[in-house]
Amino acid sequence: MKTYAVVMVPAMLWAGVAYAATVTNKDGEAAVLVIVEGESRIEVAIDAGATEVICPGGCFVTAPSGDRVGLQGDETIEIVNGSVVVK
Repeated sequence: MKTYAVVMVPAMLWAGVAYAATVTNKDGEAAVLVIVEGESRIEVAIDAGATEVICPGGCFVTAPSGDRVGLQGDETIEIVNGSVVVK
């Protein structure tokens, strides 16, 4: 049973990251995104030039510009001039 847990836990963690959205802040200052997943709402600050992984199961993201984008969880996005650009 321990062997099963040792194999499955890393696989589940990898699977969660593999299907998560990647956000890179291309602006010169930190950007705060509002992320809504189901009934959960959080604010995530992304430093200038930093990349974060968000939304493993899909979510709605509100950018500093007020843009609201629905994500499935497999996108690559950039913050440019406070707006979300989906790649």
